[in-house]
Amino acid sequence: MSVFNIHHITRYEYERPVKESVNEIKIFPLSLPTQQVVEHSLQITGDPEVFLFTDYWGNKVGSFSIAAPHQQLTIESKVLVDTKAFDIKALPNIPMRKVVQEKNNLQHLQLVTISKVKSIDWFNHIHANLYAKDQGIADQIFKYSEYVFNNFRYIKGITTIETTVDELIEQQAGVCQDFSHLLLEMLRRIKIPARYVSGYICPNKNGMRGEGATHAWVEAYLPGYGWAGIDPTNNCWAGSHHVTLATGRDFADCTPVKGLFKGNAKHALSVYVSVGYEDGVVFEEMNNVKMEKIAEGNTTGLFNNFTAQQQ
Repeated sequence: MSVFNIHHITRYEYERPVKESVNEIKIFPLSLPTQQVVEHSLQITGDPEVFLFTDYWGNKVGSFSIAAPHQQLTIESKVLVDTKAFDIKALPNIPMRKVVQEKNNLQHLQLVTISKVKSIDWFNHIHANLYAKDQGIADQIFKYSEYVFNNFRYIKGITTIETTVDELIEQQAGVCQDFSHLLLEMLRRIKIPARYVSGYICPNKNGMRGEGATHAWVEAYLPGYGWAGIDPTNNCWAGSHHVTLATGRDFADCTPVKGLFKGNAKHALSVYVSVGYEDGVVFEEMNNVKMEKIAEGNTTGLFNNFTAQQQ
């Protein structure tokens, strides 16, 4: 069991005032058997009313708007969360040939739907070399995750939130968001329901890629057990150092912060995350993302607030 203090700040700064900002946030840690939210506080520029609802995937979502002109938007979340260790021995390991797709489960059907990709030959090669119908499902999932870990370099800054699976395969390098999207595609092609997970990875004594920051991994559905998290960025099952914010088909379903504003201005985005332990040790990560001007001239329109890529 571990207790973490997580401080997450998303800040947009505009070169001139913008207005009518409408935003959606998914920065509320889920209540799960593996984690319990002890405290959570939220502070937003202008102190707007936040309307809460649950989306299709079961995520807690907040929606708010700021009508008045402003040159800065800050969203600050403070969480105290208690997590539990993952018991790998509890995973069932029935052979892949005995795995039966649940045809009456609409969400599962959506989570085995594959994407249109150009790299068909690459996926066929993976299937021919890694898939084994007599292999246990948990071992098969880990084998695919391990392949991503061993064959793709973890390099920050060379991909964006719009990087495709095909582009990742071509350059053989990226970050957790990219690796998660790739593993999702690999698992769905062998009919294992798999979903994207947005959250935090809290540092441990062995060190982990992306620690102390927003993070992404995958959850795969195992019959007779349920959802199990697998982290291809760190070659491990997701355990007590992974804190879940949201799940969905991909990053678009789990984006921590997104929205629209009216105005014609360049804007910059910075994301700060710190993770503290009970003993006072704190790990910090700052991610600055420069946003270019979206429109030219004097026309006022609706433009996007984006979130930073998950590391």
